[in-house]
Amino acid sequence: MSERLPARIEVTALIRRVQSEGGFASVLHKGDPDSGTISLLIAERGEARAVLERRMTADFKYRWTEVPSSVVENASDWREWVEKASRIDPDCWILELDIADAQRFIAETTSAG
Repeated sequence: MSERLPARIEVTALIRRVQSEGGFASVLHKGDPDSGTISLLIAERGEARAVLERRMTADFKYRWTEVPSSVVENASDWREWVEKASRIDPDCWILELDIADAQRFIAETTSAG
């Protein structure tokens, strides 16, 4: 049995967490409600800071990982990135989270797994 929550529940929890801290959250692509992968475009005041993905590690546990992306260097690439990611994996969820102190949010999220 997997330790992972259904994707729709994780997405809802992430959105509420960001909103409770005064941030903005938006679903850019809605994926499979149960097993879709989740990618997060983390921004601060509209400026992209990082892309996080929920990935399975070598010990078969899911963990948030920061992944390199052109979106962070060039914010104008985000639409192409969303389109490409959703074409490759139509079941994926892509969220944009705009939150104050994005680095803290990223650190907390990736350390919590």
